[in-house]
Amino acid sequence: MTDSILRTKAKEFAKEIVVLCRNLKKAGVESALLNQLLRCGTSIGANVHEAQYAQGTKDFISKLEIALKECNESEYWLELLSETDGLSSQEFNAFQYRCIELRRMLVSSVMTLKKKNSNQL
Repeated sequence: MTDSILRTKAKEFAKEIVVLCRNLKKAGVESALLNQLLRCGTSIGANVHEAQYAQGTKDFISKLEIALKECNESEYWLELLSETDGLSSQEFNAFQYRCIELRRMLVSSVMTLKKKNSNQL
């Protein structure tokens, strides 16, 4: 999984979130919202990265499910920032698209692994 598409996209998303939060902080957007977005937006990639060192399939699936939850939470904070005029609709749409893309990849990976794991029982 070292150079997987999921891992690469999750890391790119994290870097974009860091830059976004820096810029929004300079613009005076509420730091509580930015801290929440920064935590969950970077956590996706951290959990995907950590999954490669999982202690078995169940642990691997668990890490990806945590990444999925963080992805969903990231989308929430992005929506909130958009609805409170912290993000333009263009910025929101771009980040929402990335969240949807990551979510699809994570759901697909989890479902495939669960199916494969249940077939081995």
